[in-house]
Amino acid sequence: MKRLAVVGIILLLIAGIAYAKDYEVKKKAGEYDVEVKIDKNPPVVGDNNIEVEIKDASGKYVTDAKVKVEYSMPAMPGMPAMNSKVDTELKGNEYKAKMNLSMAGSWNIAVKITRGGKTSTVKFNVDAH
Repeated sequence: MKRLAVVGIILLLIAGIAYAKDYEVKKKAGEYDVEVKIDKNPPVVGDNNIEVEIKDASGKYVTDAKVKVEYSMPAMPGMPAMNSKVDTELKGNEYKAKMNLSMAGSWNIAVKITRGGKTSTVKFNVDAH
């Protein structure tokens, strides 16, 4: 019985290590607290789901903004720069979109939040595999 319990615990530990958590970024953008999650960690070549959660200074969810995700890879020898953008769709308290990273490497991500005529931006980098 003890041996079975030990095997069960080991399997749970292995499963926990194998489970990859979402890629997360938490940053301030002007007056907003922004949390960005990508469903794969690390992001992969191809489709990656991205979720953006925005809270104002009082901690309330912001659900009346226009949120756009821009992603780019700088030019390299023999290859032009790649630039893409996608509008998000509000679902509940989160803005959701799908990014398609066309190749492996370092990508620059900018989440642009427009509300009340003002735009705030969160920038970060990811390495797609």
